[in-house]
Amino acid sequence: MTAQATYYLTTAIDYVNGPPHMGHAYEKIAADAIARYHRLRGDDVFFLTGTDEHGVKIERSAEAQGLDPQTFTDQTVDCFKATWAKLGISYDRFIRTTDADHKKAVQAIFKHLLDKGDIYKAKYEGFYCKGCEEFKNERDLVEKCCSVHQVPAEWMSEENYVFKLSDYRDRIRLHIEQNPDFIQPDYRAKEVLNLLETFPDVSVSRQSVKWGIPVPGDESQVIYVWIDALSNYLTGIGYPDGDAFKKYWPASVHLIGKDIVKFHAIIWPAMLMALELPLPKQVFGHGWVLTDGQKMGKSTGNATSPDALADEYGADAIRYYLLREIAFGRDGEMTREAFENRVNADLANNLGNALNRTLTILEKNFDGRISPRHEAIEGDLPRKVESVLARVEDRMAVLALDEALMAIWELLDATNKYIDSTAPWALAKAGDKENLGGVLYAVLEALRIASVLASPFIPTLAGKIWEQLGIQTPLADQRWSDLVWGRLEEGTQSQKLGPIYPRIGAELAGAKKKA
Repeated sequence: MTAQATYYLTTAIDYVNGPPHMGHAYEKIAADAIARYHRLRGDDVFFLTGTDEHGVKIERSAEAQGLDPQTFTDQTVDCFKATWAKLGISYDRFIRTTDADHKKAVQAIFKHLLDKGDIYKAKYEGFYCKGCEEFKNERDLVEKCCSVHQVPAEWMSEENYVFKLSDYRDRIRLHIEQNPDFIQPDYRAKEVLNLLETFPDVSVSRQSVKWGIPVPGDESQVIYVWIDALSNYLTGIGYPDGDAFKKYWPASVHLIGKDIVKFHAIIWPAMLMALELPLPKQVFGHGWVLTDGQKMGKSTGNATSPDALADEYGADAIRYYLLREIAFGRDGEMTREAFENRVNADLANNLGNALNRTLTILEKNFDGRISPRHEAIEGDLPRKVESVLARVEDRMAVLALDEALMAIWELLDATNKYIDSTAPWALAKAGDKENLGGVLYAVLEALRIASVLASPFIPTLAGKIWEQLGIQTPLADQRWSDLVWGRLEEGTQSQKLGPIYPRIGAELAGAKKKA
């Protein structure tokens, strides 16, 4: 018997100076789909997400509301957790940088690096973007403005503790060159290597900020984000002595936005090398959710609330659109029109119709009981399932989530074409019960397999298909080995409960007007 593979997946931890927006949701939804897929594969998964709760922006946001920083972050974190629950995010731990175990471990990491000589004290100065909370190279500014937040960077100078990153540049470069999968998509590796040439030693403390983890032995300063926030990937699984840390480290994938790849592929590896720890297997930088060609976010003022959209359309519609419409790793535009068109075409029409019309015929002709398999009339559906399984496995291995979903919907396209070509309504009219039952079995078996394959992406809708098929084994207990044609049991009592997803938006309004 082979040992169960471990899979440790992390997201960026979100800064809680405001409520979550669609950019936050996109990353968590993608991570959740990956985690659910690996559970389906039978892997031992640990999925970590959480919040970054220190720094000057938190201080200012809390002050503006007349709250102390801890009360402010507690309230905002509750908002994040509620949103992730609404979107079905199945994390194993939600870490906060204000957690006691995190603070203790971060101070231990800082002291270890200081005692080792990897941290020294020096005057640190440069152009500083308060939106990014980081010093900027002058070449990264546009007319002295941050290219992300489009506000002037300020010149700052203070004495800080500085991490000796320059000692690790050559080792990082060698690691990137020898491990082509380390930074994905692969074109981001070239960007990182270009930055690495002149990447400076980095300030790892702040004197002007009060809300943070104190530097051990020097409470006039707090530990800055590079050690505080990045270390969550270790502390979230019990670094240094916890069983989970020994079991899951190194991380399988750090899933992050493309704008912070350089920190995860330069600063973080250097810190891990200094700590003499293995590097994560992969850093994957996904693209941005855009609106009118601009990154969606709090600082740009164009954020869309995932809560409001989920209340209006349901979580799975949001999950499906973001994962299907945006090529994973690239930027993608989100508009209301494109959202409604995609959801109507794929969820309401393609998926919903195949299930609804088949169960209607099954109910009328067999009292809803699934008929015996009839291999002679299954056509190409069993072979299509085999090819789709192989393609989903291949695409998920490289986190091509959109292409994996496309493959699953190719199975649904083939299923709908099979319904049209076999015309079960005509078989019912002719009284050909044997062939009719076989056709319905083939369609429902294809939908069983499609629902399992789709469950990492649209867990609620997949569960509704499962419920209507009447299968007693919980969908959550299904594994890849169950995706074998012919496993749907004859005689299973289905239950037709109506469309699993109704048409929405302008298309629905138009249909009602015509009626």
